[in-house]
Amino acid sequence: MSAVSTPLADSTIMLRRNLKHTTRNPVAIFNAVLFPIIIMLMFVGVFGGAFSVGADYVDYATPGLLVMAISYGLGATATAVNSDMTTGVINRFKVMDVSRGSMLTGHVIVTTVRCLVSCAAIIGVAFAMGFSPKASALDWLGVFGVIVLLSLGAGWLTVALGLAAKTAESAGLATVPLIMLPFLSSAFVPADTMGAGVRQFAEYQPFTPIIETLRGLLLGEVAGGDLAAAVAWCVGFVIVGYVWSVSTFNKRA
Repeated sequence: MSAVSTPLADSTIMLRRNLKHTTRNPVAIFNAVLFPIIIMLMFVGVFGGAFSVGADYVDYATPGLLVMAISYGLGATATAVNSDMTTGVINRFKVMDVSRGSMLTGHVIVTTVRCLVSCAAIIGVAFAMGFSPKASALDWLGVFGVIVLLSLGAGWLTVALGLAAKTAESAGLATVPLIMLPFLSSAFVPADTMGAGVRQFAEYQPFTPIIETLRGLLLGEVAGGDLAAAVAWCVGFVIVGYVWSVSTFNKRA
């Protein structure tokens, strides 16, 4: 087997392993798929009439709920990575003929797949609730690209958090900021309707330009500045998460 095919084959094996672990963990499935749908039903169906956003609320809220669908499943990844590190699984892999990079890549890929499934579920429920996007085929391709890039960035950051944490419990708690940040963005109400301090935080935190980019693409009116900022933040997540993950892995494993 060639030097190139071995890491690819090992990553595929790790992907199958992590997918099996995910399907056997009902809590992970609930947090990643069902809970974002519950949040959507609550905000759109219960609170949506109280918000004035200049459009149908389901059209406004869906982009933010896509980002929330990505963030809500990250705790399972952090816990799984930490468990591999602290229970000796990674040490057992080290003495086998297994590519070291595949151990981390498998977790990132399964996180990305889980995020895509979650986002597909959100979009399906949104259509059932009256979602009416004006996106062209190219816009939908852009939505898919942003979601994949954000999922990869969030995946690498979460793997890094899982590797750095001392226990599985602290690994899960470390992802809470990533879960809470969408609530403090323009996901559910425009940032300019917020009070002083909160408004500035919402405008300059990373998830707001990502959400605004998705919203613009879905409504057919994406702003170039938001798109550039969204891509920059997502690429930054990937780079920081990857470098942090590899550095921590080499130190601890």
